[in-house]
Amino acid sequence: MLGQEPTGTLPGETPIVVRDTAARTGARLILAALLFGGCASMSDVTGVATQQDLMEVRTELAVIQRSASTAKADAEAAVAQMEKRQRERTAEDERRLQAIAQRLEGLSTGLTSLAGRLDELNTRTEALGRQMRGATAVPAPLPPTATARPTAPAPAPAPVEPTPGSRPSTNALQPQDIYQAAYIDFSKGSYPLAVAGFREFLRRYPDHPLAGAAQYWIGEAHFSVARGYTNAGQADKATEALEQAVQEFRKVQANFARSDKAATALYKEALALLELKQPAVAQARLQYLVDNFPQAEEAPLARERLAALKPSDR
Repeated sequence: MLGQEPTGTLPGETPIVVRDTAARTGARLILAALLFGGCASMSDVTGVATQQDLMEVRTELAVIQRSASTAKADAEAAVAQMEKRQRERTAEDERRLQAIAQRLEGLSTGLTSLAGRLDELNTRTEALGRQMRGATAVPAPLPPTATARPTAPAPAPAPVEPTPGSRPSTNALQPQDIYQAAYIDFSKGSYPLAVAGFREFLRRYPDHPLAGAAQYWIGEAHFSVARGYTNAGQADKATEALEQAVQEFRKVQANFARSDKAATALYKEALALLELKQPAVAQARLQYLVDNFPQAEEAPLARERLAALKPSDR
């Protein structure tokens, strides 16, 4: 049998082991060089990538900041516009409230005028009734002409009365014409003109059946003026007008005690005194009304006021 032949190199053959080992060593060296070169290259690449990312982040941050600034400006503009609209609405609401208040004040004045007109119609009806009952009621103005104007002025009005149709001047006016003109001014709220007209009526015809009513309406005019000042919040002027009204109402009782307006003047005087914070004086006037005019229309009202005032004095 043939034995195993030892391994050996053939003639002309290069040893394989030595060549493989050298190849492997060279490959390892090349790989290490590549690895070292690769590490340096990766580090460089990584550094460049980080700077680019930072630049992109900064750019995006700047864009976001600009967007935020724009949004903030838009929001502030929207808020300012809303506030402006709110102010405009508030001003418009205030104007509307003022207009409503003025309308209410006008309605109140109109109601007062209507109430006064009703009173005047009642007064005229009563005066006409008295004239129909006695034809001698009209010549009453003659006695004061004898005292205030001795002799000459007395005959002057008499010739003018038979021709009232022409009415060439103010001297030709009938007493009722002056009285009615003054009351029309009162009903329209022209209180200064009404006062002037009623005073002119009293100056010319102090003993006329409507003289007491004329004096009453002078007090009522001042009382209405006081109410207007009170509604306007002008307390000082309201107080002055109320004091004047009290004086004018008292003249009805002092100068025209038998007038149909005497009881009404007493009651209105008491109301004015109550508004002037003088309850004791007002109570005395109401009691005088109840004692001396028990059948007057104002007597029940006066009793109610007295009942309300008496507990406060205890």
